[in-house]
Amino acid sequence: MQYTKEKDDNLSQNSWKTNILDNLRFLLIVLAIVIPVRVFIAQPFLVRGDSMLPTFINKDYLIVDELTYRFSEPKRGDVIIFRMPDSKEKKFLVKRIIGLPGETVTFNGNSVSIKNAENPNGKDLVEPYITPGSFSTGSEVTLDDQSYFVMGDNRPNSYDSRSWGPLNRSYIVGRTFLRLYHFDTIGLFPGKADPLQ
Repeated sequence: MQYTKEKDDNLSQNSWKTNILDNLRFLLIVLAIVIPVRVFIAQPFLVRGDSMLPTFINKDYLIVDELTYRFSEPKRGDVIIFRMPDSKEKKFLVKRIIGLPGETVTFNGNSVSIKNAENPNGKDLVEPYITPGSFSTGSEVTLDDQSYFVMGDNRPNSYDSRSWGPLNRSYIVGRTFLRLYHFDTIGLFPGKADPLQ
């Protein structure tokens, strides 16, 4: 059987078209998977600054779980990413949830106390993750049913609910799910803690 140049050209052209169609199919499949994951399930976040020392350091690269809080409420000790309340620019912060809706949070020196149904007289938080040092004078905040009190782990150097007040639930984007960088601290649910033991 003999092949002519015309047959070779046809085969080459068909192969070229098949490659383009295969690449387009692959691209569509990737977009169908990646875009919903990125928009509805998880997104990257880069830590900027020292407000979460020693838990997170500057330029830690995190993946944020945006799905869990659609089905359950944030918990005390969760490290969350949220939109800065009432900010004209699209600014995101990372902080730890200290007070839950309906609770009263009391500060005195370097301790935080929580008053709630289980602890009507207040109970001090156990916080081994914070940077030592005095961070507040005596004050008290009672949260409404949609508000959380959030603070950085580097208490003497954190712009948080002590400065701008409780965080409304609607501003919360998600919780930290995975730390990918720095390489020596890679892990799931970085910073997870239960300070009201």
